[in-house]
Amino acid sequence: MKIVIIGPAYPLRGGLATYNERLARAFQAAGDQVCIVTFSLQYPEFLFPGQTQFSTEPGPTDIDIEVSINSVNPLTWWKVGRRLRRERPDIVIFRFWLPLMGPALGTIARLVRGNSHTRVVAITDNVIPHEKRPGDRPLTRYFLSACDGFVTMSRSVLTDLQGLGYASKPALYRPHPLYDNFGPAKPKQDALVVLGLSAQFKYVLFFGFIRAYKGLDILLEAMADPRVAALPVKLLIAGEFYEDAAPYEALIQKYNLENRLVRATDFIPNEQVVNYFSAADMVVQPYKHATQSGVSQVAYHFGRPMLVTDVGGLAELIPDGVVGYVVPPTAPAIADAVVDFYANDREEAFAAGVRQEARKFSWEVMVAALKEVAAKHP
Repeated sequence: MKIVIIGPAYPLRGGLATYNERLARAFQAAGDQVCIVTFSLQYPEFLFPGQTQFSTEPGPTDIDIEVSINSVNPLTWWKVGRRLRRERPDIVIFRFWLPLMGPALGTIARLVRGNSHTRVVAITDNVIPHEKRPGDRPLTRYFLSACDGFVTMSRSVLTDLQGLGYASKPALYRPHPLYDNFGPAKPKQDALVVLGLSAQFKYVLFFGFIRAYKGLDILLEAMADPRVAALPVKLLIAGEFYEDAAPYEALIQKYNLENRLVRATDFIPNEQVVNYFSAADMVVQPYKHATQSGVSQVAYHFGRPMLVTDVGGLAELIPDGVVGYVVPPTAPAIADAVVDFYANDREEAFAAGVRQEARKFSWEVMVAALKEVAAKHP
C-alpha cells in the first residue's frame, strides 16, 4: 500500500517526531511504501515555549521525509492537499495532538479526500487538550470532521471522541507502542559513570518536557516527605522547561531540595536517553491529568519500573503491583510508593513484570489497526 504520514518528523525534534519516524519504519517492514510530510514551520516562535523546535542530530537516511507544511500559511496547506489528492495514496495518516493544528491538517484532509480513493485516518493523541484555550473545540471539530476514522492510544480519548459526536466513525483503541529506537539498555553502573552520578545514591527519574499538567511540583513535594528524605535517593530531572521555572525553583528552595536533585533541564538528545533510563531505579510520572504518555513506553523498552498517577489513560498500561505503582496525584501517595519501593526492594520484581508486559506493545499491532480503520470506511 502507499501510505503518507502527516505530522512532526525530522528536522523537528521531540516525541511526536520520534514516534512518526518509528511508525514509518513499521510500515516499511510490512512491505508498504511510506512517506512522511512534515512541517517547515510547526509553531510560530512566540507560541513555542522551548529553546528550539529543531534537532541538532543527523537526520534519518532510511525514511522519505518531505518538509513542506507551514502551520500558519494556508497556501502550503492547499499545495500539499492538492498534490496528495492527485497522487492518490491509499491511506493518509494524520497525527493530531493540538487544536492549533486543526486548520492546517483539516484543510489538507478535506482536499485529499476529494479524490474518492484515499482514506484519511487520524492518530488522535488528544481531542480535549491538557491546557485549554478559547476556540479549541471548533478547531478540533474542523479537523475531526474531515477524517474517515481514528486510532486512539488511550481509552479516555476514545470516550472523548464519542462524546464529541464521532461515535459513528470507525475508531479503535490500541496502546502506544514501545519506543524501541533508543538502543538497548546498558548496565546501571555504566550509565551512572556516563552521567557523572555517584553510585552511593539511588535515583528516581522524571523525564520529558516540563509543563504544569505533568506534576513535577507534586513530585518535589513528595521528595520533601521526611520518610523519603531519610532515604539515599535523588530525583533525576531530565527534560526542558516548557514554562516558567520560577515556581519549581521556589519549591526547591522552600524544601531545601537542591542537594537531593540532579538537573538535566535541557532537551535530552536521543543518544543520551538510554543513560537516564538505565541509571534510574524507577520512572515517576506524577501527572495531574493525561491521556497517554510516551514516557511509559520508553520505560517499558528499557525495563524500568514505573510510578504513575491514576489520571487519564496512564493506568491502562501500568498494572499496579506488577510493573510498579498507580497512585492518586498527591505528594503523600507518591511518597508512600517511593518508600515502599526501596524499603521492600521491589526493583527486581517490578523489572521482571515490565519485561513481561512490554511484549504487548508492538508496532505491528498499530500498523494493523490503522489499516483496519481505513478498510472500514465505505
